[in-house]
Amino acid sequence: MEEEKSGLNVGDSVKVKRGIMCPDLESLCIEGWQGRVLGIIEEDSKILIRISWDSITLKNMPPYFIDQSNEDGLDFSEMYLWSEELEPAECRDTEEDVNKFLEKIPESHWWGGLGEQGKRIQRVLAGIDDKNTMEALKAWNDYLEEKLTYPFTAKVAEYQEKGPFQSGDAVVVKKITMLDEHYGIIVHLKEGDIPLCELEVQNNDSPNYQPVNDYCVWFAN
Repeated sequence: MEEEKSGLNVGDSVKVKRGIMCPDLESLCIEGWQGRVLGIIEEDSKILIRISWDSITLKNMPPYFIDQSNEDGLDFSEMYLWSEELEPAECRDTEEDVNKFLEKIPESHWWGGLGEQGKRIQRVLAGIDDKNTMEALKAWNDYLEEKLTYPFTAKVAEYQEKGPFQSGDAVVVKKITMLDEHYGIIVHLKEGDIPLCELEVQNNDSPNYQPVNDYCVWFAN
């Protein structure tokens, strides 16, 4: 078992001392956050501790911290702190508890990794259960009906196994016709109906481009 001068060992439970602020988000006080020691790094005369937060800390994390971490490409479930910022603690859960929580964390938090686009997607889906596909589609329908101006030109971006459309075909979108749990939002063209996720607005400068692209990114993920 790896040991270090402060007496902490890999696998020990530790708690953040009073008044300590998050090194990645200086406005956030992380006093009382608790986890397990994953690694010990000596830097000159100081000791840096890699911590994996326990499930209780993860459940009580501010959502904005999770979102900001994802946006910055950081793992919110871990953190590096100096040994003098930590103190020994009693274990409160198991590593299995941590894994179960991370598996169930709302998908909406992961959109933070897409920057501004992720934030727009989060706003559309605010308050909606991640597993309720139809409610999510209704939210997108309401959002797109507010943002889109019809008719608009697009191109078929996805390979078509059958039907009147081929990849690269230019089309004119006239309206949203229905919502389908498997194919998402269906739009009407002169030639027939097609899932919106299979289209791309041709003009990147069009005010329709961003809303449609946001929807397509969400649907693909």
